[in-house]
Amino acid sequence: MKAEPKSRPYKQVARAQAQERTREALVHAAEAVFFAGRWGQTSLDALATSAGVTKQTLLRHFGSKEALLEQALLRSRERVHDQRWAAPADDIAGAVENLLDHYAEWGERLLRLLAADRLSTELPWLALIAQEGRQLHYDWVEHVFGRWLQDLAPRVRVRRRATLIALCDPYTWWLLSHRLSLPRRQVQAALTEAIQRLLEDRG
Repeated sequence: MKAEPKSRPYKQVARAQAQERTREALVHAAEAVFFAGRWGQTSLDALATSAGVTKQTLLRHFGSKEALLEQALLRSRERVHDQRWAAPADDIAGAVENLLDHYAEWGERLLRLLAADRLSTELPWLALIAQEGRQLHYDWVEHVFGRWLQDLAPRVRVRRRATLIALCDPYTWWLLSHRLSLPRRQVQAALTEAIQRLLEDRG
């Protein structure tokens, strides 16, 4: 019986690594185009070219433009989760700093995703990803501010939690930093002061 060439396992590993690099390049290209607001105007050929591959390679890996976008947004969600959950619990200033670091990188992209969710009727899974993003935000509020909420009366707790969700929402960040043109240190001070006063009120 003829022995298997020793180089074959190495070639298989190299091929798998090359395929993973191709998928990563395509996902990165899709993420960049979507969050730049150019998804509807960008063709499969253009996406493939920006990733350094052919249209046929894109279709072989993902099957369609929509499936590629779905994978790109799922990867973005994982990165957002990891970043947000690096926030310290029970530390208001640390939580706000984590939030602003996150919005400096992701804020405008998150707002674009929420806008696409409201406008899109062709990608039903987009609404699900947007809703999961909202739930991640709600869970983050519980993660970092839970100690201040746990002993409140149920009706007060619901109101305080809702207020925290609104204060930490990307639209609030955008209003303070873009519409009102506050520098980051002023945005951080405004949010920290508002959250501290809210949580110190035990009524």
